[in-house]
This record gives sequence, structure tokens and C-alpha cells, in this order.
Amino acid sequence: MHKPIPYKLVIVFLTFLSLAFTGVKNNEINHETKPGNKLKDNINDIVVKDMNGKAIKLSDYNGKVLLIVNVASKCGYTPQYEGLEKIYKKYKDKGFEILAFPCNDFGHQEPGTNDEIKQFCKSKYDVTFKLFDKIKVLGDDKCSLYARLTDNSVTEKSDIGWNFEKFLIDRKGKIIARFKSKVTPESKELTSAIEKVLAE
Repeated sequence: MHKPIPYKLVIVFLTFLSLAFTGVKNNEINHETKPGNKLKDNINDIVVKDMNGKAIKLSDYNGKVLLIVNVASKCGYTPQYEGLEKIYKKYKDKGFEILAFPCNDFGHQEPGTNDEIKQFCKSKYDVTFKLFDKIKVLGDDKCSLYARLTDNSVTEKSDIGWNFEKFLIDRKGKIIARFKSKVTPESKELTSAIEKVLAE
């Protein structure tokens, strides 16, 4: 005949199980809610520089739909400046902005200074949308904006492939979509996406 298990031992064992279960649940909750565990999909906390070196908080653009583009002056896609200017003029009164970031990471196709880039864009394509300081979009020293754009919960993790990739941002700073270089500014694919976000 088996001896009965002492009552106190049963109580201790049940208490241990209860605490262990609670601990597991709490760890799961903490893991799920701990900041940084999920990739950010918003750019509001990022600060960039314009062509004059002035710091610009991207949260200042809240209320606007943004198209962020890495641009270059000596690229096969450079004529997209014309299309970018056209859609900027078409949608700007509805709350649309284009933020263009010159970059020399691909084939050294943006070798100029900020002043030279600004002059080229104005004289060649009559660009009126916002141009920013030249940046890096590849490697360990990529700028914080492109670190976010290329590693987030919406477009996931993937480096920029070439000049003139495009990212669509909604009025609250949330990353909505990514478009490869070959997607032209005036394409139905891009303009339909812009119109949808503008209408929200």
C-alpha cells in the first residue's frame, strides 16, 4: 500500500506550479510588448538634413503623403526627375510631397556637390520638390532614414538596389509601400497607390 502524500507537500507543489505558470505568462507578455522587438514601420522619429545643412524632423511632414526617392544625376533612370515633377505638381495641392535624397552609392552616378545637384535639377528638369543633403543608402554608415526604410515590418529587410527606388509614406509617417527603380513616377502602379493614400 502506498503512503498518502503529506498535505503540506501537495500545497507546496501546487504553489510552485502556479508561480511557474505565472512567470511563463509574464515573460511572454513582456516579450511581446518590449520596445524594439518589432521592426518599426514609421519614420516620425527620424531627423534628416536639407541641402543647406538644416535639420528637418520628418514628423514635421505629418498630414502629408510622402514619396521618398534616392536620386542621381548621371543614371539611366535620371529622366524620372521629369515624371516626379509632374506627379508632384498634380498632387501637391492634395497634400503630397516628394523628398529626394541624392546618393552616390551606385556607379558613382551622383558625384556633384549639393549646389551642383540643385543647379542640375533646376536647369534640366525644373525640379520644385524638396531636395536633401547627399546621403549613403548602403553599408554600415547608411543614413538612419534608409536604415528604417530598408528594414521594417511593412517592406521587410532588403537593401536599395539602385537609384530612384521609391517609398510611399502616409499622413502619419507610416511606411506604406516600396517601388523599385523601374517603376516610373507616372505609372498606374505608383499613381494609384498615391491616390489611394491621399484619399484615406
